Amino acid sequence: MPAATLNVLRVWARRAVISLACVLMLCAAAVAWLLQDRPLLDTIDWPQPAAAAADADTVTVTWFGVSTLLFDDGNTQILIDGFFSRPSLAEIALGLAVDSDTAQINRVMDDFQLQRLAAIIPAHSHFDHAMDIGAIANRSSASIIGSATSAQIARGAGVPEDQIVIIADGASYTFGEFTVSLFESAHAPIGWGGSTPYAGSLVEPLHTPAPISAWKEGRSYSIIVSHTDGTTLVQASAGFVEGIFDDIAVDVVMLGTFGLERIGRDYTVDYWRNTVTATGARRVLPIHFDDYSRPFGTIELFPRVLDDFDNTARMLEEIRETWDTNTRIELPEFGKPIVLYDDDPPEA
Repeated sequence: MPAATLNVLRVWARRAVISLACVLMLCAAAVAWLLQDRPLLDTIDWPQPAAAAADADTVTVTWFGVSTLLFDDGNTQILIDGFFSRPSLAEIALGLAVDSDTAQINRVMDDFQLQRLAAIIPAHSHFDHAMDIGAIANRSSASIIGSATSAQIARGAGVPEDQIVIIADGASYTFGEFTVSLFESAHAPIGWGGSTPYAGSLVEPLHTPAPISAWKEGRSYSIIVSHTDGTTLVQASAGFVEGIFDDIAVDVVMLGTFGLERIGRDYTVDYWRNTVTATGARRVLPIHFDDYSRPFGTIELFPRVLDDFDNTARMLEEIRETWDTNTRIELPEFGKPIVLYDDDPPEA
């Protein structure tokens, strides 16, 4: 090949490499900007629920981010989900192997005095709900109540069989003055074409470290936590089964909201009516609206490109004003015990 032709090829190759590098840099900058474009939680104009006094003789719930909730009546504690570890965005996006952060779990259990834990109940078995259930159970005498897939997660963590209970749909379990009833539900349709991400079940123990895709959904549940003082519905994922709560009254709904803005208003109306309107709840506390890749205790909203909670909040307010004007929407605060059953709740 003539030298002149080779020189021309070299020039074009250099230009192609430079152009590709520029495109990659622009794409990286665009992705970085999109990930930084987040709504601010301070702009959500919802009141915070009443915090419990240290010596209060009342039923409380403490929100630990995402949909991990600690119910406590001073004698018995019930943990819904178990997600204290926080895999980073890079670990999630790149599919890297992750594991429970045992030091973090020890700190949380000590700082928040999880010493009377009777049960750990994952709403389903994705990593952001069930990643730490085994590690928490191994640091307590609590039973894990969940699907066969949650049982395999527990077994992979070495939880003794006598602490693992596979539930039947509609089954109820009593712990102290709490009664927990579980109803098979649906995961929010947030995958491609309305599918469920990481669907399927585990048939063998899940040994970690593993990528987050290893935590399969298993089965999703709606969870009714009843107490002599009142009743709460936990809907950790924004999925629902039509008419399942038509004959069940509750006082409070902990309402999973992730993905509603993308799923759309019509779906959100049906979701609200089947969880809030159907039960007659007077209080709604949204959950699962925060970015689960942020460090534990850091509550930030997802980037708008993934889930615009500003739009979700406006939709929920408009739907409330249409269907349930006496229902109050309150914004939970991380790590603060909330009084669940106030004798004289404030007006909506």
